Amino acid sequence: MPISLHAATVPTMLQLLGSAHGWIDKAREHGLSEDTMASGCLIEDMLPFAYQIKSMAHHSKGAIEGLRAGVFGPDMTDPPTTCDGLHAKLTEAEEFLRALDPAELDSLADGPMRFEYREFNVPFTPVDFLLSFSQPNFFFHATTAYDILRASGVPLGKTDYLGMIRAKQG
Repeated sequence: MPISLHAATVPTMLQLLGSAHGWIDKAREHGLSEDTMASGCLIEDMLPFAYQIKSMAHHSKGAIEGLRAGVFGPDMTDPPTTCDGLHAKLTEAEEFLRALDPAELDSLADGPMRFEYREFNVPFTPVDFLLSFSQPNFFFHATTAYDILRASGVPLGKTDYLGMIRAKQG
């Protein structure tokens, strides 16, 4: 049975964006200050938690916007640094993905697509862009955000990472 591009990407993005809300809430409940949470990183040369959350939104909502435009690049804006701002960034991506017409996403599968950053330019098919570039980046940033909070002592477990799985009903 063939699977649509929408089915291969959007539901899992929504699942982990939802999970990330829970990570932020657990960090607050655990007593992690907003500043400590937003600036937390695993090692000095790695970007902080707030950037990881921003990048989850960028490699979900931003990736689809990139497909529409035929070009995608990094989001160089500063990430939100408050819990409310982080939640808002996640919610914005979730609302965008929920409103996305599956047929529209699937219709973008044959269009032009490239990644651009400074002089770096990589041509992609839209399918390869989503499945070999944006989706792995999305998972990287989700995992890194989760790991930053775990390394900060926040009591998160695997079910916190997975969130609401899509189990067969009935």
